[in-house]
Amino acid sequence: MIGRKKNAEPAPTSAPESAGAHPAPAAPADGRKGRPTPKRSAQEAARKQPLVPDDRKLANRRAKEEGRKQREEARLGMMNGDERFLTPRDAGPQRRYVRDFVDARFSIGELLIPVAIIVLVVGFVSTEQMKMISTLIVYALFALIILDSIFLIWQLKSRMKIKFGRDRIERGLNFYAIMRAIQLRPLRMPKAVVKRGQYPS
Repeated sequence: MIGRKKNAEPAPTSAPESAGAHPAPAAPADGRKGRPTPKRSAQEAARKQPLVPDDRKLANRRAKEEGRKQREEARLGMMNGDERFLTPRDAGPQRRYVRDFVDARFSIGELLIPVAIIVLVVGFVSTEQMKMISTLIVYALFALIILDSIFLIWQLKSRMKIKFGRDRIERGLNFYAIMRAIQLRPLRMPKAVVKRGQYPS
């Protein structure tokens, strides 16, 4: 009887690694050798964190724009007589009444600035006789302005006593009315909101 076959030899394996060699460690997942992979939340927080210089520049720019808008709004509000933006010199119903009354009439004081400019020019290019005439015109204009101012105050007082009461009239309104009356109508501030002849009730 034929004897059993000897056990087959095991299949040859790969060549043994050289003595003393160790397997190479795997490269870090984030590509930075020797550093742990940061968490996703930390990465997102780092991306969202703003840079301090950029924030300051942006904040300054926004503050300047906001300040510019506020100044422009205040300027337009003051020009239009908005009580929110008026200074104490112009605020209040009585001073608004004075402005409207002065703007509704023609005041001789409105001629002061144009006449003064003409006299200044004439004084440089004219003869002595013309200079004397221009000086007399200025004196006459001042006299008319004084008379017109007196009439203005008389008119204004009589109306305001009826409107606001004799004992409730504020101080300083006479000077306020005269100073507005001697200004050119387009240069008055707050600007005129009534037409000529449109007196306040």
